[in-house]
Amino acid sequence: MPDNNPQGTSPAAMPPKPGQPAEEPMDRAHMPMAEEFDKAKWTLPPWQPVVVALVIVGMVMAIVAFATRSKPQGDGRIDSAVAVSIPPGDSVLVAVNVTLNNTGRKALWIHDIKAQLQTDKGEASDDAATAVDSERYFQAFPDLKQNAQAILRPEDKIAVGGQQKGTVVFSFPVTKEQFEARKALSVTVQPYDQPKPVVLK
Repeated sequence: MPDNNPQGTSPAAMPPKPGQPAEEPMDRAHMPMAEEFDKAKWTLPPWQPVVVALVIVGMVMAIVAFATRSKPQGDGRIDSAVAVSIPPGDSVLVAVNVTLNNTGRKALWIHDIKAQLQTDKGEASDDAATAVDSERYFQAFPDLKQNAQAILRPEDKIAVGGQQKGTVVFSFPVTKEQFEARKALSVTVQPYDQPKPVVLK
């Protein structure tokens, strides 16, 4: 018989005859690339579980952020405020008595103290006067000192669970009548090493 394979190649390596189906791959563990990527269902999970998982992760992250958010280290209140007019009468000095509580887990050191005033004419703010300037104001305006307490100052320390009462003096560019008819007055105490200030109203 004539040799149909003159070059010595094996029958398995010869191309199939026209009309004859190709043989299956020898390694059944590897699927053809066309079948592996022709449909998304082979590689992508169902969308419903993915959406549910994303919603759950978002809720957990929101709860953690709410629980660990920064909180003020203290609280307190404004007890009283006395204003005197400064000649020629277009500004006032205000002595504000406050109570400050340390509700944190470490000592509260006062960094600075500010006040914000809101009237019909707008808003104004001022830094607290120093202890030396406050005493000068008390001497020049005796009415300012009528209910005054010890001056609350930067660098004052309040122990854990402690409370401190004091007076802070501010100046605002309003008349005494405008101050008495104010819409709001607040004192902001900023502690050291704390992102959140303590706002007293």
